[in-house]
Amino acid sequence: MFFYSYNEIFHQSAAVKLQICARVWIPDAEEVWKSAELVKDYKGGDVSLQLMLEDGTNIEHKLDPKTKNLPYLRNPDILVGENDLTALSYLHEPAVLHNLKVRFIDSKLIYTYCGIVLVAINPYETLPIYGTDIINAYSGQNMGDMDPHIFAVAEEAYKQMARDERNQSIIVSGESGAGKTVSAKYAMRYFATVSGSASEANVEEKVLASNPIMEAIGNAKTTRNDNSSRFGKYIEIGFDSRYRIIGANMRTYLLEKSRVVFQNYHVFYQLCASAHLPEFKNLQLGSANDFLYTRQGRSPVIDGVDDTKELCTTRNAFSLLGINESYQMGLFQVLAAILHLGNVEIKDRDSDSSLIPPNNRHLTAFCDLVGVTYQDMAQWLCHRKLKTATETYVKTLPRLQATNARDALSKHIYAKLFNWIVEHVNKALITNVKQHSFIGVLDIYGFETFEINSFEQFCINYANEKLQQQFNMHVFKLEQEEYMKEQIPWTLIDFYDNQPCINLIEAKMGILDLLDEECKMPKGSDDSWAQKLYNTHLKTCSLFEKPRMSNRAFIIQHFADKVEYQCDGFLEKNKDTVNEEQINVLKASKFNLLVELFQDEEKATSPTGQVPGTGGRTRLSIKPDKGRDKSSKEHKKTVGCQFRNSLQMLMETLNATTPHYVRCIKPNDFKLAFSFDPKRAVQQLRACGVLETIRISAAGFPSRWTYQEFFSRYRVLMKQKDVLPDKKLTCKNVLEKLVQDQDKYQFGKTKIFFRAGQVAYLEKLRADKLRAACIRIQKTIRCWLARKKYLRKRSAAITIQRFTRGYQARCLVKFMRRTQAATTIQKYQRMYVARKRYRQKQAAALAMQTILRAYMARQKYQALLREHKVVIIQKFVRGWLARCWYKRCLEAIVYLQCCIRRMRAKRELKKLKIEARSVEHFKKLNKGMENKIMQLQRKIDEQSKENRLVNERLVGLESSYTSETERMRGELGRLRGVEDDAKNKANQVSSLQEELERLRKELSTTQQEKKTIEDWAQSYRDEMEKMVAELKDQNGLLKTEKNDLNRLIQEQSQQMTEKMARAIAQETQQLETDLNEERSRYQNLLTEHLRLEEKYDDLKEEMASSNVSKPGHRRTDSTHSSNESEYTYNSEYAELEDGSRAAEDVTRGIDTSLTLKLQKRLTELEQEKQSLRNELENKEEQFQRARARDDAEHKKARGAELEYESLKRQELESENKKLKHDLAEMRQSLLGDAATGAGAPGSPAYKVLLDQLTASCEELEVRKEEVLILRSQLVSQKEAMQHKETMTEPSVFVEDVNKLKDADEIKQAYIGLKDTNRLLEHQLQTQRRSYDNEVESLRGELQNVKEENNRQQQLLAQNLQLPPEARIEASLQHEITRLTNENLDLMEQLEKQDRTIRKLKKQLKVYSKRIGEMGAGQTEGQTSPGQMVDEPIHPVNIPRREKDFQGMLEYKKEDELKLVKNLILELKPRGVAVNLIPGLPAYILFMCLRHADYVNDDQKVRTLLTSTINSIKKILKKRGDDFETVSFCHMLPYRQVISDLAIQIYQQLIKCMENILQPMIVSGMLEHETIQGVSGVKPTGLRKRTSSIADEGTYTLDSILRQLSAFHSTMCQHGTDPELIKQVVKQQFYIIGAVTLNNLLLRKDMCSWSKGMQIRYNVSQLEEWLRDKGLMVCGAKETLEPLIQAAQLLQVKKKTDEDAEAICSMCQALTTAQIVKVLNLYTPVNEFEERVSVAFIRTIQTRLRDRCETPQLLMDTKMIYPVTFPFNPSSLALETIQIPGSLNLAFLTRV
Repeated sequence: MFFYSYNEIFHQSAAVKLQICARVWIPDAEEVWKSAELVKDYKGGDVSLQLMLEDGTNIEHKLDPKTKNLPYLRNPDILVGENDLTALSYLHEPAVLHNLKVRFIDSKLIYTYCGIVLVAINPYETLPIYGTDIINAYSGQNMGDMDPHIFAVAEEAYKQMARDERNQSIIVSGESGAGKTVSAKYAMRYFATVSGSASEANVEEKVLASNPIMEAIGNAKTTRNDNSSRFGKYIEIGFDSRYRIIGANMRTYLLEKSRVVFQNYHVFYQLCASAHLPEFKNLQLGSANDFLYTRQGRSPVIDGVDDTKELCTTRNAFSLLGINESYQMGLFQVLAAILHLGNVEIKDRDSDSSLIPPNNRHLTAFCDLVGVTYQDMAQWLCHRKLKTATETYVKTLPRLQATNARDALSKHIYAKLFNWIVEHVNKALITNVKQHSFIGVLDIYGFETFEINSFEQFCINYANEKLQQQFNMHVFKLEQEEYMKEQIPWTLIDFYDNQPCINLIEAKMGILDLLDEECKMPKGSDDSWAQKLYNTHLKTCSLFEKPRMSNRAFIIQHFADKVEYQCDGFLEKNKDTVNEEQINVLKASKFNLLVELFQDEEKATSPTGQVPGTGGRTRLSIKPDKGRDKSSKEHKKTVGCQFRNSLQMLMETLNATTPHYVRCIKPNDFKLAFSFDPKRAVQQLRACGVLETIRISAAGFPSRWTYQEFFSRYRVLMKQKDVLPDKKLTCKNVLEKLVQDQDKYQFGKTKIFFRAGQVAYLEKLRADKLRAACIRIQKTIRCWLARKKYLRKRSAAITIQRFTRGYQARCLVKFMRRTQAATTIQKYQRMYVARKRYRQKQAAALAMQTILRAYMARQKYQALLREHKVVIIQKFVRGWLARCWYKRCLEAIVYLQCCIRRMRAKRELKKLKIEARSVEHFKKLNKGMENKIMQLQRKIDEQSKENRLVNERLVGLESSYTSETERMRGELGRLRGVEDDAKNKANQVSSLQEELERLRKELSTTQQEKKTIEDWAQSYRDEMEKMVAELKDQNGLLKTEKNDLNRLIQEQSQQMTEKMARAIAQETQQLETDLNEERSRYQNLLTEHLRLEEKYDDLKEEMASSNVSKPGHRRTDSTHSSNESEYTYNSEYAELEDGSRAAEDVTRGIDTSLTLKLQKRLTELEQEKQSLRNELENKEEQFQRARARDDAEHKKARGAELEYESLKRQELESENKKLKHDLAEMRQSLLGDAATGAGAPGSPAYKVLLDQLTASCEELEVRKEEVLILRSQLVSQKEAMQHKETMTEPSVFVEDVNKLKDADEIKQAYIGLKDTNRLLEHQLQTQRRSYDNEVESLRGELQNVKEENNRQQQLLAQNLQLPPEARIEASLQHEITRLTNENLDLMEQLEKQDRTIRKLKKQLKVYSKRIGEMGAGQTEGQTSPGQMVDEPIHPVNIPRREKDFQGMLEYKKEDELKLVKNLILELKPRGVAVNLIPGLPAYILFMCLRHADYVNDDQKVRTLLTSTINSIKKILKKRGDDFETVSFCHMLPYRQVISDLAIQIYQQLIKCMENILQPMIVSGMLEHETIQGVSGVKPTGLRKRTSSIADEGTYTLDSILRQLSAFHSTMCQHGTDPELIKQVVKQQFYIIGAVTLNNLLLRKDMCSWSKGMQIRYNVSQLEEWLRDKGLMVCGAKETLEPLIQAAQLLQVKKKTDEDAEAICSMCQALTTAQIVKVLNLYTPVNEFEERVSVAFIRTIQTRLRDRCETPQLLMDTKMIYPVTFPFNPSSLALETIQIPGSLNLAFLTRV
């Protein structure tokens, strides 16, 4: 393959040593090419490279040991995404593939230039880039100035056709599904749009109408494409000498007829989908699945396609092309017959014969549709007639052969039908006008290779070989021509030549020749033909190969790839035979259309005839005559021969034209939107010749720069001493220093040529220099910033140190003082602490001692106490022990004693017993008893004494007891009586107790009730207090709510007022919008009407002129015809009229039908114009009625004032008469007194009278001014009521003033005095009336207040009777009702105030205007008091005029032509603007019309107006491109009367202005660098763009500003109304903004940060111009808002979500499509800028998804704002106008 030679180019440009971080491309099985970065330096001799992929994987790439070729280098990122692939520094396959992928995936750009080739990638998505606005944007532009587009190629072809007078061709090629048909369709649409039609029929519409027809009958759904063209076509679009479309012709190539019987064409599915229509009932159709031919594809429905609508579109296209309804039904009948024929079932009779069952439904339907007999067709579908030299016999056919014969007949019928349609389409597109040139659009199949390739693929690839050869030769030719033109020494570039492959196919004994020879053999077969191929070419041609495993196939090495063809079917398809008897049956049909299809069978096929129209179709001759049959057989050609001949004719046609190439690429096989498969893409790039273009370019000097561009781009690499005045010499010197190898570049006449890779090297040097400069700048700035920061810090530190040290010193002193004080304090404190501590210790010691001593004493005491206790215890213990011992001893002793005493007692007892018996013993015993008795005797005595005392006492007690007893007994009786009484009392007490108990109970009950009542009262009191508090709170809340409601109502009233104001404003705005829309529609229709009139005049001129010189190239838009005329106007108006009449006569004699059509069209347009005018008048009436409602009260008040002034005038007249009478009497009295000397001058009476007269005169002067002011008010009111009637006869008031002016001065004095009295009286009455009215209103208000007060009291009384809840609700309801009423009253008052304000505003406007006029008049008309008696006082606002001139001009009827000629036809605008007053011709014409109307000469008025209008139209037609003329003409007619002509003049003014501004806008606003050095020039490819450097002849922003100033000054000089100037300026700025933004959206190189800054600067200059001219409020600045926002979008950050939010809120004037387009096109100019990520663009799209807007991308540059003509009465009086003699109007008479 040829791309291996890229390494040679690479070695020429790359260094032998690759450095680390170099980026390269390495082959990859999945992605074809992968990007990698060198991680280790490469040295000569290394066998491998250490690389790191983009995902971070480290790999080792081994070099080819034989070639040692290094990988391809990557281009710098700044070059990625270029519009032209030839702009890439490194030209090779991976660079091309990567650039296309970046543009297609990231930027959504489907078009890319590759030198002269436009690469178009199918997006599989509908894009909004083919509208009329896009066509208008590309129209007239250079191919390199705009982004790549199919429209740019079409424009280039159109431009070269007109410029070089040479026919052009656009060759569109590519795989099936790559978008060839769509590209060709858009190219034809472009030609139809920009060129227009030269005849009365819209040929461009017919050309476009052929597309749906050809797509229906020639396109089909395939596995790769839903709308695949299965034939090639070449459409020649013819143009006349003015380069307008006059017709077209179509040639077709190699229709794929086999698709009829397998995957059928669209038209069959459209018919099946429309089978339910009534007109198709007789076709007996059904669903597509019911027919064999349409169900084999298994996909009868295409997503998103409505076959019924498509058939309707096809039928409409047929009708547009002149194929009537009957023919259409005939075509559909034949197509339905083919479907039925495919369903005819053929069965086996035996092994060698077949049959069709009788009464086959589909065969019957077929025979009925085509008008043949059932028996004949059934016979010859299963039989065949064979002819020998001697006899003819019929042979039966097996089922398989019969089925093949049936399918062959279907294909043959369809081919005939296809040819017939193409022929009739061509007839419809042919015109009688002579063709001057043409542009051909070739839509042909691309290189195809499938798993099984047959005869169709062989022919397709053969055609692509021929086209590729022509493409290579053309590219090589252009390359060599470029070198020769630049005088560059060059050697022959070696490029791939596919002539050997073409010779293999078409040369003598080539594949086609052997195929035709085999077809002529009686027993020829595919196998024998294959063997011939092997024997002939296998050893002699290296491009021919034989497969290893097959003897029935062969391989051809094509320019794109090796293709293996299967020989099966080649002979049969080449012969394309069909049963002759079947054709005879069809020719005998009763169906006329079918007979017409086969009537050309008798004609011999000529290789030079209409073969391209029938290319690939068989030509059979079936004739009964043998001689004829033999002749036809001799002339009959095979399909291969026909295709070769037609291809040869096509190549001759292409070689005779200038070709333009469009290569369509299919990005993936799955029809996914914006999905890129590198394998499929690179396969197609290799096949379509794009890489061959790259290789040829890369073999020489692919990069080319003009000297100016090189100097501008690489100025940073030059030193100041290197810059010379001669930039060419400067570039040479610098380049010799930068690139040492002289072979790396060449210097041409205008360009510098570089080898591949040198631009990348220069870009690296530039980037390094810029990076070094940036580093140096950064270093310096950072140093400056650091030093500045250091100095700032140092100064701050010193200041801080100063303050700190002072503070520290103060702190030190303070510290020292505090230290000393602290020492003293510490001394005393320590002393105090020590003393306190000592005292504490002392006290503690003492306390401790005390406690201790006490403790010790207590311990000692305790010890002593314990010892004492112990002693006591011991004592007691010892005593107890001693006693115990003693007791024991005693007991023992006692016991012993007892024992002893018992023993002794016993002994004594014995003795006592002995002694007891003696007396002595008794004596001893009685002695003791005597003592005792004596003691007892004493006791008894004592007791006796006590007893006597007690007895005595007892006796006394008894006596006292007895007396007491007696007394007690009496007392007892008494007590018993008392007891009885007590018992009675007790009974009473019990009853009383019961009563008391009851009372107590009652008391307790009462107390409980009282407590309950008190509790209830307390609770009630609490509840009441609570309720009162709640009521107070509620009252407060209600007051708050009331205040809130009042505030809310006020706010609501204010809001309602604002809402009403907004609603009124919106309604007014809507009415104005509707009015503007109606005006725009009316003005557009008026423009169309005028265009048709001009076209009609042009046609009359063309018919009338016999010798018309050949015009030059002229571009016309589709919606506008030529505004220029080829008339040569004479100076005399009569000659113009005669010439027009002669032209009408000639036209009437030549083309009456055309005239009638145009007249009919004009009548329709007039009717439509009249209807729109009526609608516009209705809108205006509605608007006027809306305004009239607001002015109703104002008019009533104005009427009252007028009535009052009329009454006042009458009173003044009556008073005037009385004063005259008084004055006469006074004169008589003065005369009578004169005799006595009382009235002599100097006498007191005379002086008094003179003083009174002087005072009266002064008062008269004041009154006169008041009268004049009053008169001006009345006049202005009358003007406002009558609208537009400003130049009428003087009113009665003026006559009254004139009467006053003519009266005697004394009369005027008395009249003034009387007026003063009347005026004062009137003022007094007015004040009194106003006072009375005010008193009445106050009384009414007082009465209303009283009524309201009474009503409130009633409501309050009613509310007091209601429960609290109802009371609150009632009060709220009442409050709400009251507030609502107040709100309504306020609204009514507000409406009244609004009406009053509007009325006062209108009066104020009138008064201010009149006061301004009065001020001007007073400065001119003031006189001194001494002149009052001698000179009359003139009205303030009306200048003094001559009595014999009324502001009218009279002329004679025969002078009308002279008047029009001098004022319109021959008047020079510049002279009028300089020497005469503005609008003088308009004033003169109006004065003439005024006189004609004054004398009631309607005929004269009509003829003058007609002549004026016709003359202005002719001036516009003749000098419509002269801005001064058009601007001057705008002041000629009286605009309010001749509105249509005024609109025409305005639109012509805008067009003229657009034509002047259009070439300046793009250059001045975008391309020119207003701020030099901001934006650099990027490398460009073969399609050079317009340089941004301001060379001589290029437009700059200053050019635009100067032109705008020229427009403005011209309009001002011609006296154009200021409001109209504002509208014109607004339209100018809209055009500037729209054209600039449209070009920005279509130019990728303009979407950069630096360009955004340039645009904003340019816009600021335009705004400054508006400020200088005082036009900032005209709305012009707002029209630039989309451009301003686009420039801001280029400059803002585009990374984060916050940036996206800011962009969405900022770009309100831009549509979503425009924002996304700018972001997609954003291109870094330097390496320091970054591209916009795809994720960020998706974020923007998501945020803007809810916007409701039109999807239109470009702004409408043809849009013209509807013009409104303001009414401003002229301040110039007609009486003062003087007609200069230079106008030659001496025949006018002043009246």
